[in-house]
Amino acid sequence: MERLFDRSPDVAFFVKDAAGRYVAVNESLLARHGLKGKSQVIGKCPRDICPGDFGRIPTEQDEKVLRTGRPLVDHLEMQWHRPHDPVWCLTTKLPMLDSGGIVVGLIGFSRDIRVPVEPHEIPKDFAKALDEFKQGLSSEVTPAWLARRSNMTSQRLVRLIKRLFGLTPSQFITKSRIVAASRMLRESDQSVSEIALACGFYDHSAFTRAFRSATGTTPTWFRAQR
Repeated sequence: MERLFDRSPDVAFFVKDAAGRYVAVNESLLARHGLKGKSQVIGKCPRDICPGDFGRIPTEQDEKVLRTGRPLVDHLEMQWHRPHDPVWCLTTKLPMLDSGGIVVGLIGFSRDIRVPVEPHEIPKDFAKALDEFKQGLSSEVTPAWLARRSNMTSQRLVRLIKRLFGLTPSQFITKSRIVAASRMLRESDQSVSEIALACGFYDHSAFTRAFRSATGTTPTWFRAQR
């Protein structure tokens, strides 16, 4: 499997032991961290190869999966290709069990979301709804709102967004808000609270929770890196 995933540049693949230490990785995972050899990773945890929250968050995810035996499936988050290229991923981590049902490790991958979208693939009403959302980023926008504005059923909306973007409607809305907020944090001098409201979050705290869940860091820390 490791050799197979070595040929998947848009997927970071890994296997970890019961202590959350890497026992197998692919070349894409190395590239994301600016590393040259797998020996630099094997036997280490994410926090050992990536500083700050970008190492702490995945380490805590691993600990929870290993402790509870509950998988993490299609978790939307921002990761980084060194030195400063942000990439959105859907991360899945599954526990590995021995014959007695004891968790002995985990296996998983983070899949890049880089789906090209051609204009002719998007229905006219859906395109208008997306444009209205991205122009205003209103806090009122929900999957149900998108379905109504697009003149389609919720089920059809789910299928369409999944096909075009590889996301659920809720994930797509969250990603759009965080992308807009990330750009404003880099390019504007507005306060974090002002950016939160402008991107459809109810308050500073809600924005910080959503941003940290998606990117692994706080808006303030993210802005400081610019």
